[in-house]
Amino acid sequence: MARKKSFVAICGSTRTQSSNLSLLKAIATLMRDEIDLKIFTGIATLPHFNPDLEHPTPPEAITQFRGLLRAADAILICTPEYAMGVPGSLKNSIDWTVSSCEFSKKPTALITASSLGYKGHQSLMETLRIIEANVTNHTNLVISYIKTKVSPTGEITDTGTKEQILHVMHALVALTDHPPFQVMNNQY
Repeated sequence: MARKKSFVAICGSTRTQSSNLSLLKAIATLMRDEIDLKIFTGIATLPHFNPDLEHPTPPEAITQFRGLLRAADAILICTPEYAMGVPGSLKNSIDWTVSSCEFSKKPTALITASSLGYKGHQSLMETLRIIEANVTNHTNLVISYIKTKVSPTGEITDTGTKEQILHVMHALVALTDHPPFQVMNNQY
């Protein structure tokens, strides 16, 4: 029997009862037969990015975060949009990986689940492109009005949304089976 893929999910919200965390729990349940999904909820605990702190040794929390990403077969980011942009704590966590390249060529999916989400999604897609994350047209999704589509207990209540999420997740699993870097185009 083949080993299950190991995925890391980064929750872009720092709220303990966020819709994004509920969505990640639902995804973990939906995909439990195919992948082991570890949800990282600690972006608020990471220190502010400062290149001076990287040398000679980065803070322990950063070393652990980078190790978690490095060990994963793929990365899933699930985030809200704040003020039409990327939440600061999420951007901070990604900034810590720029010089160490944990996202470079790593199969990655981005789900922006918010009230609207398009501006924040586009901004984060540009960041992921710059750091060479392997995100494709099939591994990114915007879910607007998320509170009407997922329950606080982690159940996806909208059938169309559930199908879209399964499509993204199966595409991400497929990317782990085909490791060469795939160039993204500009269509979101």
